Amino acid sequence: MESAQITYAPPTGNPLGTNATFNVCARILIPLLNAITKRTWQGAENIPKSGPAIIISNHLSYADVLFFAQFLFKNGRAPRFIGKRSIFNVPVIGRILLAAGQIPVDRESTHASKALDHAVAALKAGHLIGIYPEGTLTRDENLWPMVAKTGAARLAIVTQLPIVPVAAWGIADVLPPYNKMPRIWRRSKITIRAGKAIDMSSWYGKQDDPKALAEATAHVMGELTTMLEDIRGKKRPTQIFDPHTSDLPRTGNFKKKR
Repeated sequence: MESAQITYAPPTGNPLGTNATFNVCARILIPLLNAITKRTWQGAENIPKSGPAIIISNHLSYADVLFFAQFLFKNGRAPRFIGKRSIFNVPVIGRILLAAGQIPVDRESTHASKALDHAVAALKAGHLIGIYPEGTLTRDENLWPMVAKTGAARLAIVTQLPIVPVAAWGIADVLPPYNKMPRIWRRSKITIRAGKAIDMSSWYGKQDDPKALAEATAHVMGELTTMLEDIRGKKRPTQIFDPHTSDLPRTGNFKKKR
């Protein structure tokens, strides 16, 4: 699938950034999501109503992106997500995602850095970009955020934009990690909360400094985890799971590969 198919026209429509494909998907999926969940949405005032924006969230389930998109869509923005290329290679689904403006990336490859260029272009056009900094479902056994990749921090530093954290909880009750069949016999409770934008100016100009990127990433993920502590009513683990030092595979269903 060629990157030339990705376009960055300025966002239009209501919600801002929507298009015909996005609208059709929303009309089909949102009633289904509403039917199987009870939702608590908080912090909508922290979502920028216009202009470029970087919004991140923790990653619990394959279903995360649907509820994240619904939360943003219903609060005025149709997001652009950076997603793994394998999904875009699925017949029909891949074309729908591209038509909706989503951005494929080759994870764990020499081409992964191109995702930054695509994201910068989308932001310059005025879009809202949604990112899962962990890059894959959390490996933490209690579903706390793990040590994240530095891509979101790098993007914020390069574009000199803040990062809006969005904490999500309960989605794993709808679709447990790595499962493909949702639990539809009960309406699971999910909470999605947008926090205040995180100022990244302390790291401006340091996008090529690995230590600064790690520090900026830890700061952002720390803020996100604090929000999640409040939602869950629990404290994060003393030791944050670090996929960089783990012997688990970096991506994919690690339970299958053991």
